[in-house]
Amino acid sequence: MSGPPTVVAPPEENQVRPLRVGVNLLWLVPGVVGGSEEYTTRLLRGLAQDLPPDLHLTLFVLSSFADAHPDLVAAYPTVTAAIDGHRKARRVGVEATWLAREARRRNIDLLHHAGGVIAPGPAVARVPAVLTIHDLQPLSMPENFSPVKRRWMATMLPRSAQRAVAVFTPSQSTSASVVERLGVAPGRVHTVPHGIEPPAPIDPARVAAVRDRYQLGEQVILYPAITYPHKGHITLIRAFTRLARSRPDVTLVLAGGAGPFEAEVVAAIRASGVGHQVRKTGRIPEADLAAIYAASTVVAVPSEFEGFGAPALEAMAAGVPVVVSNTTSLPWVVGDAGLKVRPGDVGHWASELARVLDQPAAHDTLAAAGRVRAAQFTWDRAAASLATGYRLAASMGETGSS
Repeated sequence: MSGPPTVVAPPEENQVRPLRVGVNLLWLVPGVVGGSEEYTTRLLRGLAQDLPPDLHLTLFVLSSFADAHPDLVAAYPTVTAAIDGHRKARRVGVEATWLAREARRRNIDLLHHAGGVIAPGPAVARVPAVLTIHDLQPLSMPENFSPVKRRWMATMLPRSAQRAVAVFTPSQSTSASVVERLGVAPGRVHTVPHGIEPPAPIDPARVAAVRDRYQLGEQVILYPAITYPHKGHITLIRAFTRLARSRPDVTLVLAGGAGPFEAEVVAAIRASGVGHQVRKTGRIPEADLAAIYAASTVVAVPSEFEGFGAPALEAMAAGVPVVVSNTTSLPWVVGDAGLKVRPGDVGHWASELARVLDQPAAHDTLAAAGRVRAAQFTWDRAAASLATGYRLAASMGETGSS
């Protein structure tokens, strides 16, 4: 008499182990690092919503990260370093030692340095790396940075790019710059763009309330940007000065926090003669900013340098026409859905903004085209591109050196 049937387990070697990716977020000081925080955290949220079974992610974060992004801590295994990240030298030392040990302890196959550089040292170099370079402004516009940061980035950006198995960037323009400026082979560079979801409809009563609170005119030109030197605020203020003298119902809204060029921007507003039509709001609540987008006639992005250009995408998604600089990533972001002007050309900026303000047909055509263009950028697509990039890097094997 035979016994019960024997169940034979499938051979262990036939079970494919997920690619174990560690994401180095020790550079991400919440509320300090700007748009790169939004980009990185939104990508990780998008990936978490439908994480492919062939990927396993572990986050390496600062002690403040859990408070700022509890949903990501809940979504992924998370390892916390006992530092706040404000002292850069200490943070770099932790990346070079503690991070390397923790990655090896957890059998990480690929370490994603999402902050632009890979810390020096042999220990961290032993783990195959992928690197996100948000932009090459430290190399293209070194005058915008302190001497210490200028020297650091001039050394570490090229070295990190050569050490990485693959380099991710947020735009095709930045990808092309990494190939040309840093000499990275095109096959090792992968574009992982920003995404955006269609904004929720905003109650007209809320828009009216925000109009009243910020004392906005019938027509609004919006530029949401921190006052960094390369953002082009002075060009926009001078162009607006030409427009405002014959258009008393137009308001320029400069939203965004104070940066190192704040004093110069404030001085330009005071000297313009139309300062009563300018609203320098500083950083404002997201709900207020969304309502100002809804109230805007046009969004201007006169920046001289952008790794991506999120305000242009936000405007298009909201159905607001955009006028942008014709440089770096901005033409790629807006495609044929926006007007493009040379940075610093005050007269051309004034005429293109006037076209949107004064010609309803041009306004409506640009608004419709912007919505179509923005629909091509979703966080789902961006997250899928990130997953593809991880697989691409894993297929390349370790090619970098310390």
